[in-house]
Amino acid sequence: MSGTDRETGAGTGTVTPGLLVVTGPPGSGKSTVSEALADRWEPSVLVEGDAFFRFLRRGMIPPWLPESHAQNDTTVRAAAAAAGGFAAGGMAVVYDGVIGPWFLPTFARLAGVAVLDYVVLLPPAEVCLKRVETRTGHGFTDLDAAQHMHDDFVRATTSRPDAAGAGGPDAPPGAVLTDLPDDVAGVADAIVAAMASGRSRYAVDT
Repeated sequence: MSGTDRETGAGTGTVTPGLLVVTGPPGSGKSTVSEALADRWEPSVLVEGDAFFRFLRRGMIPPWLPESHAQNDTTVRAAAAAAGGFAAGGMAVVYDGVIGPWFLPTFARLAGVAVLDYVVLLPPAEVCLKRVETRTGHGFTDLDAAQHMHDDFVRATTSRPDAAGAGGPDAPPGAVLTDLPDDVAGVADAIVAAMASGRSRYAVDT
């Protein structure tokens, strides 16, 4: 398997990604399901976008603040290059991070792939906010920022006329999953189904 291709298991209905981006606002469940997905393939790599922010040593600006834009852009560019490097080595790569549709073309070009799979997890805002409020061991707890990011994803994935899946030129990229199962395995299955159907496929403009 090359870093730009994906394979369908013969007779199994399963699909192996080259690069799969699992994204969504804080509290959407992307990190938990990304771990489960990465365990489905071998060899596989889980690239955690948040981990790259921990590389920042001094002068770090909290990435949810408006003035952090330049810092965030640089950090995500580094993460994209790492994800693409692993994919080029023939590994199934799952990228877990906040990559909005507005940044996807840049991310894909920086990763150096011709195609990737892109899935947005978008539960209702109240679900995401409750998770952010109650989770432990995570540095992000800003509910106002979480609401703002949820609003950004909603606008980017539902504001266009055929965003509901008509597949027209103005439809948002990839697969947007809103009616999610309660269990992690169920969400992972929904993502794999989106991949197998081609709904999540995103081709990089050249």
